[in-house]
Amino acid sequence: MSISILTGLVGLITATQAQLTLMNVGVSVGKENTPIGEEFLLNKPITLEQHVREHFKDKPILAEIARCESTFRQFGSNGRVLRGEVNRKDVGVMQINEMYHSEKALSSGYDIYTLDGNMAYAEYLYDKQGAKPWKASSPCWSKSEAFTSMELAMK
Repeated sequence: MSISILTGLVGLITATQAQLTLMNVGVSVGKENTPIGEEFLLNKPITLEQHVREHFKDKPILAEIARCESTFRQFGSNGRVLRGEVNRKDVGVMQINEMYHSEKALSSGYDIYTLDGNMAYAEYLYDKQGAKPWKASSPCWSKSEAFTSMELAMK
């Protein structure tokens, strides 16, 4: 599945079940095609995994949690926000449980149904509770280098 809208967009978004790729796009200005603000454009496509890892570069355990929880997917193959297989109330790349967190997320200005809102609320949650909200997937992420590094730093 691909969605392409070129007029007036800085980035072309191609979404698939497994990844999101952001691509460079110029827009038409007068008679010439001119890229808008090079600082806003990407030089090469990135995957959703790369975006998540970059977002959580200072807290890499959160990227590992995303890998284990959703395999770096925000949306399912149906184009809707990804829901948990075990618990359908878990949503998005970080599998935030809407039953426990939607009210707090909304009142704090986070939209857990968007990629950026889901990751931002996950970071907020991690800062408050550590990795406890994702304990169910810890057999996966606790084997990661990010977790090992984090544990060594705490000793």
